[in-house]
Amino acid sequence: MRADGVLLRDATADDGRALTEALYSAVNWQGTVRLTRDDIAADPRLSHYVAGWPRPGDLGVVAVSGGEPVGAAWCRTFPPGDPGYGFVAEDVPEVSMGVVPARRGQGTGTALLDGLVTRARARGTRALSLSVEDGNRARVLYERAGFVVVGRSGDSDVMLLDL
Repeated sequence: MRADGVLLRDATADDGRALTEALYSAVNWQGTVRLTRDDIAADPRLSHYVAGWPRPGDLGVVAVSGGEPVGAAWCRTFPPGDPGYGFVAEDVPEVSMGVVPARRGQGTGTALLDGLVTRARARGTRALSLSVEDGNRARVLYERAGFVVVGRSGDSDVMLLDL
C-alpha cells in the first residue's frame, strides 16, 4: 500500500529496530528528547512494547520511504501484571505508533493506523486500545479513526476502538 510517498508493509521479525525507532519518536513526540534510546531500553514499562518482537499474536505495519523506515504502528497484548499504558483488557491489543518528525503531518500516521486497523479486523481482533498524552496532536488521528476515551491515567487518556 502506498500513501503520500511511503510504502506500507507488514512488520516482520527483522523490524525490531524500526519499531524501537518508532517508539523513540512516539516517546519524544514533543520535539525534545525526554528519553534516550538507552532510557527506553532500560525501562521495562516502555521496553516491553518492543522486547522480543514479534511475540505470538503481535501485529504491525512499517512505513518505508527511500528504502528506510519512517514510522511504524503495531499492537500486542499484555497481561494484567505487566500492563501497557493503554491497558484495557488482557485480550485487547494495545497500539503503539511513531513517525519520524520529518514525516509528521503528511499522512504517514493515518496510513499506518488505517493499515493496522484493517489487519486487526481481518484477524478478528475485537478491539484495540492506546494511551495518548495531553497535547499530543495524534489524538485527532485516533479520534478520526473512531477511538473513544474510556479511562484516564496521569496526564494521558486511554482510548478504545471497537472493531
